Amino acid sequence: MKFENTGLEKMKAEINRLDDVMIEYGLVRAEQWDYERLTYDRKFELKEGVFYLRVRGHAVEGVVDSNKAVIQLMTPLLGKHYYPHGVEYGEGENFPTSLVNQCKKILEEVKTEVEKFAL
Repeated sequence: MKFENTGLEKMKAEINRLDDVMIEYGLVRAEQWDYERLTYDRKFELKEGVFYLRVRGHAVEGVVDSNKAVIQLMTPLLGKHYYPHGVEYGEGENFPTSLVNQCKKILEEVKTEVEKFAL
């Protein structure tokens, strides 16, 4: 599921500041990056299954591992994990309404924080 028009997809920010804000909201970069792209994930374990809120980005200046990169954020996603195949984001997926609302709230709060230092 895509969270369209959150405003995050229009933002660019320095990676160090972005990392600090994302971790405050449980969105972890961990090993989800390469030199040009990164992903912040927050895992939700519910009775309906395991879900991930995912905020992706790509470096428009520098490289991700330099800690000096400028990251262009992309449209956030919500996906359901299927073992052992991975995460599915498709239109046919069923996402609990309470989870969708919680993710929207998280994304709004992240946007408010990132706006303070966005480039």
